[in-house]
Amino acid sequence: MIAAASSEITGLLINWSKGDQTALERLLPLVERDLRRLAHAYMSRENPDHTLQTTALVNEAYLKLVDQNKTEWQNRAHFFGIAATIMRRILLNYARDQQRKKRWARVKRVSLSEAAAVSMQKGAELIALDEALQKLALVHGRKSRVVELKYFGGLSVEEIAEVLQISEITVLRDWKFARAWLMREIKDA
Repeated sequence: MIAAASSEITGLLINWSKGDQTALERLLPLVERDLRRLAHAYMSRENPDHTLQTTALVNEAYLKLVDQNKTEWQNRAHFFGIAATIMRRILLNYARDQQRKKRWARVKRVSLSEAAAVSMQKGAELIALDEALQKLALVHGRKSRVVELKYFGGLSVEEIAEVLQISEITVLRDWKFARAWLMREIKDA
């Protein structure tokens, strides 16, 4: 998934954490392609008629990442893990806004096109998944984080192990447990 050299990105992240703005300027071209790939992975799970585009998601995530003044970046995987979380939150907020608009619309109900119905269903599914993920985080925080990094962030097992500082086998066990837990939780909701 990650194209640029890990050590170069890690060095720039550390320098940026120490306040070096030129490190940020040099970092962005190195991570832009990977941020686009990450955003594309998120958007591929959305409906084709989704009004938020990949570029807009990258731009919003970039603005929030640059605002991370107090983050002490550990490495490239840590950066992309946070980027994945930010993108997930952006899409979640978007889905909630769409649900809110639908709820507060004071128009007579009429049949919607199939695409619009699917779009609302995807938003509802994202909200249900987020609620289940929040519940999982309360009882199994690390397992919840594994889901965020793997499903939403597109990180590999090796990268997740690096970010969370656990073994790869633990990542696999956490992923298996969390998937089953989330499916049960969403089904029962």
